[in-house]
Amino acid sequence: MPPHNDPSIPCPLGAATLIGTLGNRTNRRTPTPKTHDKIDYARSLVKSFTNQRRQELRRKGQRRRARVRKVETRLRWLLAAGFGLALWTGFFVQASAAVDESPPPGNILNRPIAGPSPTPASPTAVPTSPTPIVIGHSVEGRPLEVYAFGNGRHARMIIADIHGGYEWNTAALTDQLIEFLTRHASLVPPGVTLYVLPSMNPDGLARSHGYDGRANANGVDLNRNFPLDWKATWAPEGCWNYLPITSGTHPLSEPESQAVARFLLGNGIEALISYHSAALGIFAGGDPSTPQSLSLAESLANVSPYAYPPKNTGCDYAGEMVDWSAANGIAAVDIELSTHYNLDVAINRRILYAFLNWQP
Repeated sequence: MPPHNDPSIPCPLGAATLIGTLGNRTNRRTPTPKTHDKIDYARSLVKSFTNQRRQELRRKGQRRRARVRKVETRLRWLLAAGFGLALWTGFFVQASAAVDESPPPGNILNRPIAGPSPTPASPTAVPTSPTPIVIGHSVEGRPLEVYAFGNGRHARMIIADIHGGYEWNTAALTDQLIEFLTRHASLVPPGVTLYVLPSMNPDGLARSHGYDGRANANGVDLNRNFPLDWKATWAPEGCWNYLPITSGTHPLSEPESQAVARFLLGNGIEALISYHSAALGIFAGGDPSTPQSLSLAESLANVSPYAYPPKNTGCDYAGEMVDWSAANGIAAVDIELSTHYNLDVAINRRILYAFLNWQP
């Protein structure tokens, strides 16, 4: 049958309905984006997500850094407070020990070797620096000055700066201890007299605070000039050998060592500390070390960080003051400060208290 093209002839209902339905569906379709539009849209989504993620991570990082800064600030405050408390506690303990001990009757700041004792200071008097006792003179005529504290029958002594300007910090330390004892004289027990010689080698101290200051004015190492095991020469291995130095023409050839030996034996010294620097530790006197010297060394090591037993460099120690002192019945030790410039004042205040209260 030929196609129906005559408009006057009505179409069958089914065909018209089908045509209308198709036309309506075609008109209602939403145009889909083109391919490049889809890509741009996806990119924008990814970019938006990435930016949000970055902002979130940035905020988290800022919060984390803020927490870390807060913790660091608290730690700094705690460390500062702990350090301050430690300093204050150490000072308070020392001051309390000085205040709580009642001074014994007749306790004086300075007692001469001979002659009448000065009048004790009244309880309200401000302590003054004690007058030194001159026990001898150096090669160049400088006085060897000893300060005395207490009024007991048990005599103890501290000697520093046997190596002059090379160990200048030992003289500076004993100056600090003298000042401390002047303000807190009651630290010295009733039965003890303490003598302090800040510089056994004032010529070396005046000459140089380096290698040139070690010997006395005659070029002698005073700590090799004592009679026990004296040697004219010694092997340099492990010993101080930066500059030429001698042990003297014979034992006790030097006026400084003569004056000290005479004072140690003439005043009945029972215990001795000889200060040196640096870093080797605490040496008990004697060859071999005597029991009393070992006991003193152990007591002082217990209250200090200094090495004990001391470091062994292999040096041939001969003619030493503490060895000779120990051989003469004195409990004697060498103590080396931590460096050539630190005074170690707090450490040696503890050592001072232990030394004054040590029992043989």
